[in-house]
Amino acid sequence: MTFSKLDRFYRGILLSRYFIKGWGTPENLKRLLLFRKVLSNRSDCFKLVGEHYPIEITKYFWRRRHLIAKPLLREAGIGSIILENPFYGFRKPVYQMRSVLNNVSDIFVMGGCLILEALVLFHWCTKHGFGPLGVSGLSMGGHMASLAATNWPFPLVLVPCLSWSTASGVFTEGVMSRAINWDMLEFQYKENEAFRTELYKMVQIRESDAFQAGKEFVKNFPESMLHLKEHGPGLDTKKEISVSKSALFPINQKLTKFLKMNTEPVSDLTNFSLLLEKVFHPKYIDRSSISSNKQETINFMRGIMDECTHLKNFSVPVDTSLIISVCARDDGYVPRDGVTDLSEIWPGADVRFIDAGHVSAFVLHQKEFRQAIIEAFERYRSKYMLH
Repeated sequence: MTFSKLDRFYRGILLSRYFIKGWGTPENLKRLLLFRKVLSNRSDCFKLVGEHYPIEITKYFWRRRHLIAKPLLREAGIGSIILENPFYGFRKPVYQMRSVLNNVSDIFVMGGCLILEALVLFHWCTKHGFGPLGVSGLSMGGHMASLAATNWPFPLVLVPCLSWSTASGVFTEGVMSRAINWDMLEFQYKENEAFRTELYKMVQIRESDAFQAGKEFVKNFPESMLHLKEHGPGLDTKKEISVSKSALFPINQKLTKFLKMNTEPVSDLTNFSLLLEKVFHPKYIDRSSISSNKQETINFMRGIMDECTHLKNFSVPVDTSLIISVCARDDGYVPRDGVTDLSEIWPGADVRFIDAGHVSAFVLHQKEFRQAIIEAFERYRSKYMLH
């Protein structure tokens, strides 16, 4: 996928940097990683919040009320409760600047809180006779909505917008990766052995860019993979990989163009993986230009993000036919290359694309988001309320 130029430009003019205080303490990260295993199990998580848990309603979010909530009420009679994320708005710590998180661990605290708070709201709505229920959000809010939906043991409308299946690529591959204080993270990772030993063993990298790219390569290049197996370590990809289906598969065109510009032979499968990384992420992944310490730091970031945010690690929503995901095709903030498709994790989910980047989709396509929400509720109504 290509990244929107507007996404690159917009992120480039912002001066804010994320995680300026580092990872957070190893002790807190360990507790969060262990707690994730509870949150990711629907039956265990559901027991943590009683149906009579009290709530407090506040009145903020002017933009969300006027762009999403009020139009939904006017157009389809859908009411909204707008939940403010921890670390955002009036819920941010006094020492935090705007919504820029100080520690990597903050994002996991945010996700855990939101999952439990969503359960409180679901219980409250059910108790007062409101329904059917659904959740939606944009960008990080879209992913948080997805996490919240995993632990409600009843059919639930879910419309995540401008998000995907994990947050790992957001912070290691997309335009946001340029706004992270990698020097601080690398220093802490190198200095504190707990990160490199105990914590590293607790995380699992769900996705590998080269592995996922390889899956696509195998799917579209069966003949070429036979060549690779037949010719072994001495394969020169420039000579051996011939593309007879380039008109049918865009991925083939991309690889063909790259091979014409590069004459380096692929001496083994490791180099073959690096080649695939260069093909699919020519600007945001260049393993040869960074130190081994920094690469290990990036790997740890990817692993810890996958461990705590990857939807594969959470329960599947009860009815995936009620899910409509709206994505930006050229999203520079939420890369999809090398990441498991939502429809693979949640079979039956409807994944749609807007021809825009992250920023332009947010500004210009609010109507499409509302239409997806309305359609998802209509699906619920026709499936569960008209019989």
